[in-house]
Amino acid sequence: MSLEGKKAPAFTLTDQTGNKVRLAELAGQWVVLYFYPKDDTPGCTIEAQDFTKDLKKFGALGAAVFGCSPDSVESHQKFIAKYKLKVNLLCDPDHKVMSKYGAWGEKNMYGKITEGVIRSTVL
Repeated sequence: MSLEGKKAPAFTLTDQTGNKVRLAELAGQWVVLYFYPKDDTPGCTIEAQDFTKDLKKFGALGAAVFGCSPDSVESHQKFIAKYKLKVNLLCDPDHKVMSKYGAWGEKNMYGKITEGVIRSTVL
């Protein structure tokens, strides 16, 4: 499912502080929304650290950056504290937003079918 050229699906999700983040309230600015399967895993940690490292560059371009995973507020807080992350993390425990963006679903790797983040979704 490609969303390229289409309006981004609306969402309201809770961030790591327990506050609601609404895409509609971010209208008029660039939004970088990246999806990952789980806090504190090797690949996801590197990704979050890279976004943290480049956060000022994104800010200079007027872009807000959000990571999104199925993890809880508490998990996000621990993940941020452990790695001194600066990026905001959103909770999507039911995968509803991740599915809307085509970033969560059934994937087939080496004949094994699993549910998880589909890594090729780019808007």
